[in-house]
Amino acid sequence: MIRVASGTEMTAQLLGELITKHKRIVTERYSILKNAYENKYKIMDQPDKPAYKPDNRIAVNFAKYIVDTMNGYFIGNPIKETHEDATVGEYLEYLDQYNDQDDNNAELSKICSIYGCGYEMYFVDDTGQIGITYVSPMESFIVYDDSILERPLFFIRYYKDADNIEHGSWSDSIIVQHFVNRGSYKWEDEPKRHGFDGVPAVEYMENAERLGIFESVLPIIDAYNKAISEKANDVDYFADAYLKVLGAELDEQALKDLRASRVINLEGDVGDVIIEFLAKPNGDETQEHLIDRLERLIFQISMVANISDENFGNSSGIALKYKLQSMSNLSKTKERKFISGMNQRYRLIFSNPLSDAPKDAWVGIHYKFTPNIPANLLEESQIAGNLAGITSEETQLMVLSIVDNVQKEIERKRMEMEGDTDDFSRGQGGDIIGNQPGVLEKETAATMEPA
Repeated sequence: MIRVASGTEMTAQLLGELITKHKRIVTERYSILKNAYENKYKIMDQPDKPAYKPDNRIAVNFAKYIVDTMNGYFIGNPIKETHEDATVGEYLEYLDQYNDQDDNNAELSKICSIYGCGYEMYFVDDTGQIGITYVSPMESFIVYDDSILERPLFFIRYYKDADNIEHGSWSDSIIVQHFVNRGSYKWEDEPKRHGFDGVPAVEYMENAERLGIFESVLPIIDAYNKAISEKANDVDYFADAYLKVLGAELDEQALKDLRASRVINLEGDVGDVIIEFLAKPNGDETQEHLIDRLERLIFQISMVANISDENFGNSSGIALKYKLQSMSNLSKTKERKFISGMNQRYRLIFSNPLSDAPKDAWVGIHYKFTPNIPANLLEESQIAGNLAGITSEETQLMVLSIVDNVQKEIERKRMEMEGDTDDFSRGQGGDIIGNQPGVLEKETAATMEPA
């Protein structure tokens, strides 16, 4: 986290100092995490061995597996957003659809898992609509004040164009301004009001420490890559074993005949001639134990389940939940951080005059996270049925993973019920049935569920 004193004003000199500090963090930490996710590990940069020795460089991309598995579990099912005010709910749906927010959320979650944090910035696009996009911490950062509340002061994003010239923008709670770096940082334009009530960006965190999900096991992954590479080297050693001949001298022609015919026929006493392969000491069992232990530690310490394990698929019910318990704990922590970020997202967006929702409407938004695990629809429907008369209809429907939008489902159900009642109350040709007293009331009571 980069912090400055409260009340600090942005200058070109300060901008240069802040970006230099951030670039140091990128080099020392973020680049290492990015390389790991992209399968670029230390094993690839080790000194070359002599030409006569096998030199395998095997990198097993546990980092990507851990991130993608956790990301799929956490946000493979899109986040459900509801609001007690139907008008606000409709605007939320429009805003998310306009910005393809389900994909944005998934990418933001992945960025947080890799780097420990990620950013989301807000702007007004060319059509006058509010835009939302995610930004990597490799190219952006928020500057906070030095108070205990850590208030955001500036959001800075920078990049290099096709000519390798650095450009970017910075914003505070009122304005946004662009800059360029041609030896020194200078403003490219006059500052413009962005229209949001605060710095138009939010930091999302994987956890309070801002640690990437595989960051703690990166040394173990490096050890695993080294161990399995040496294992491959040993296989090559045995494949290229030397033939040892003692008690007889073979000329060049004899060696060629031996390679061609693969038959050995030498003169001499049986006890005087020894022919065998040179055998290297075999550490196969020790190597296998080390590789297995390192793999177990990677998943244990990262707290992400190895769902590719052959025994994992045989679990069901409560056993499966126990195996996913550690990953569920991680998910709950991340969920709370994500909700905090989304509250800030909609607080900023609703503060913009172009928003179609009241400024304080973000308080009434409810978020539903559904872990992406095999759904037992029968069990879910039974639970939802048992909640009848105990909870509201909205809470009942939230139990069902097949319901994407609870408010829309309630509305569809209401329209179906009204249609059924209308059809029942009319005979052929549209005449109202009047000679069946009590039938309509009974039918309505049978089709209505307790609220």
